[in-house]
Formats: sequence, structure tokens, C-alpha cells
Amino acid sequence: MTFSLHQFDREASVTRIIDAALRAADPAQAVWRAVQRVGDQLVIAGQVYELAAYRRIWIVGAGKAGASMARAVAETLRDRLSGGVVIVKDGYADLSGFKSLTGLQITEASHPLPDERGMRATQAIIELLQASQPGDLVICLISGGASALLTAPANGVSLTDLQALTRLLLACGASINEINTLRKHLDQVKGGQLARLAGPARLVALILSDVVGDPLDVIGSGPTVPDSTSFAGAYAILERYRLLHQAPQSIVDYLQLGCQGGVPETPRPDDPLFSRVQNVIVGSNLHAAEAARGQAFAEGFNAMLLTTYLQGEARQAGRWLAAIARQIVTTGQPLPPPACLVVGGETTVTLVGDGLGGRNQEMALGAVTDLADLPGVLLVTLATDGGDGPTDAAGAMVTGETLQRAAHLGLYPSDYLGRNDAYHFFQTLGDLLITGPTGTNVNDLAFLFVI
Repeated sequence: MTFSLHQFDREASVTRIIDAALRAADPAQAVWRAVQRVGDQLVIAGQVYELAAYRRIWIVGAGKAGASMARAVAETLRDRLSGGVVIVKDGYADLSGFKSLTGLQITEASHPLPDERGMRATQAIIELLQASQPGDLVICLISGGASALLTAPANGVSLTDLQALTRLLLACGASINEINTLRKHLDQVKGGQLARLAGPARLVALILSDVVGDPLDVIGSGPTVPDSTSFAGAYAILERYRLLHQAPQSIVDYLQLGCQGGVPETPRPDDPLFSRVQNVIVGSNLHAAEAARGQAFAEGFNAMLLTTYLQGEARQAGRWLAAIARQIVTTGQPLPPPACLVVGGETTVTLVGDGLGGRNQEMALGAVTDLADLPGVLLVTLATDGGDGPTDAAGAMVTGETLQRAAHLGLYPSDYLGRNDAYHFFQTLGDLLITGPTGTNVNDLAFLFVI
């Protein structure tokens, strides 16, 4: 982790608090907490699977944490693993210290825009599932990034079409729930359809949540869970953001066909296929935030977990956090100094310029002016996967001196906000947070310190 705190003398404590959050979100440890092998029994979140009853055991899945999760399951299964396919983001295949496991293919693909490699690997997963038998057990690993990595476009919809739609949705400020509603109705594996493809096999999904509130049908676009959204709802999202005339025509046509009943809806909650499916959340933003709060207390801070449901425009969220900082400095509420408030969630950015950044960097930039001249204050924003937007930074840091330091260099927050260019603002100041890929993803965290 790389950063330098200006005018803030608790750097070691801050580092340990952030590290505690990331350790709590470690994918392998999360899997091992939920999955144990006891002799010839596999115990998953309290449910017992007699290994002798299964002819073959497969691993499939997708997500940034896929390699570490696969390693944990493979080491638990040992000789009982038959093989499988797991898709991870570029650069994430070897994070857990291995390049391959016997019979298990770890494939890299693009994120956040899907690509041909992800499509090919997803097709391999589809073929494996279609060949599964009643005596098979399929363990599916889902983590942040799965929606883009696990991609099988619906008939008549091309990969190029999906890429174009994804760009439009990311730029317009649509929520992850809205984006995934569309994904589920334009894909062959999302929205419970992977569970349908698994046929007669028993299916267990181990899920590392990267979505606010941990809704199973939204995480990774819910490939193993019932779907309550509809074609009509997906079409309405395009209407809401005025994208009907910008989205590829094939997508509009396919959604209209689904609205008219020409394409089957995704599996509903009452579908009997889910009687053979177990879905388990093994880790989440809440786990990481609670670990950070505990470490902050151990470091001598008055610590509070404020919320793990932070949403909305990133720059406005930054202003809200700055307002809380000012409240602490002036009144000692809601916590007296030394204070550490932990906040989790996922904000959005509505693009109005052509700059570089991500939602965590924009949140930090939104706080710069309102934090000006506050003594002993530090705001740290963090994408837990280590990559905030299309950048090498996980987030950024702001103190009460940031605005003055920026002004001396001719940097004005309003200018950089106007073109969504938080990365270059903080890069010039040396205030980017660089962690490198963490191998996990449980959404975003922000840490507000007042000493």
C-alpha cells in the first residue's frame, strides 16, 4: 500500500486499519470460514454433503476473487476435485500463489467491459454444466466483476452491442441494480439461468458480495438465484435514462420481444429448480467495515461504523462526509476526537467530462473544499479491489490542508470535478492511494479520521 499523509501524524494506525479491512475480505479465508471437509463429508454453512454420494465435483465461476476462492475450495476438496473453469479479471489469475490447479482452468478476461475471452470461457462453463449428471456436485464461485466476466450474449445480441450498452450505463449514472437488471435479460447465464443450465446436478454457490445490502439477485447479476426482475423493468430503465435511441437496436428489439412474451423470462422464485441450489454469502462489505472498526478501536480511536449503505453521487457523498467531519471538530458529535468513522457502500458518477478517475477518487475530490482548514482531519476513500475506475489507484486522501496545497499548484477542485478528472488532481498532489490488486472485492470503504 502506497501513500503519504500530509499534516497527519497517525499514518501507521491508518495503514493498520485499512489492512484489517482488506484481511477480513480475503477470499480464501472467507471460503474456509464457510466450507470445511470432515473426513468424507463436505460441510458448507452448516449443510452436510456426503462426498461418496457424488461421482464428480466441479468448480465454475467468475469474479475478481475467483482465483483465491478456487484455491481454497480445491485445497479443501483435494483428491475429489474433477476440474472446472473460473474467469478472473486481467492480472488476477496468479494472486493466490498458483498458476494452475489440476483440471481447473483459471482464465483472465476484461472488466468492466466484457470481451471475447470472457465469452469463450463462459461457453466452456455452459458446456460443462450441460454435460452435468444427477451424481455431480457443482460449486460456483461468484465475486465482484462476475457480471462482466461471465458473459454469454442472448441470441441476436452481439458482444459489441453489450459493450456499447455497458458504456452508456456507466456514463449515465445508473445504479448497479439497474445495470444488472439489463444484463440479466440480455444474457444466457445471468438471472438464475446458470442454475437452470446445471440441469440435474446439485449446485452450491459461494458468493463474495460487492453490492450494497448483499441482495443475492444483484451480486454478479444473480446467476444462481431466482430473479424477480422482468423484461418490462429492463426496458423501463432504458426509457428512464433516455437511452432507447442510443442503445444498439438489437438490444432494444430483444427487450421488446421479451416484453411481448417472445422470450422466456428468467427463472422466478417459485421455480422448483432452486430446490437443489444452496447460495451462501461468504464475505461482504459489512465484514470488512466491522474489522476496520475493531482495529480502529484497538488503535485508540473512538470508532463507529456509520453505514454500509452509502449510495448516490460520489461528489455529494464526499460533501456529506466533510459535513460530518466539521460536526466532529466543532461539537464532538457523533464521536469525540480521536474519532474514526467507517462508511461502506457504492456511489455512482455521472460523467460530464472526459477526465480520468473513479467513484472513490471523485468522492474524495468532492470533499476537498468543505474540509478546508479543518485541523486534524483525514478522509481516505478506497475501492477494496484496489482499482477505482479505469485507474491504478484504489482511491485518494484528503486533509484540511489539501485545498491550500492544491491552490499553490494552481489546482482547483471545481475545474477537475467539471471534467471528472480526480485522478490527475490527486496524482499531482501525491495523494492517490495505491494498493495494487487486492484479490478481493467487497465494494467501497471510506474512513473519516479526526484527531
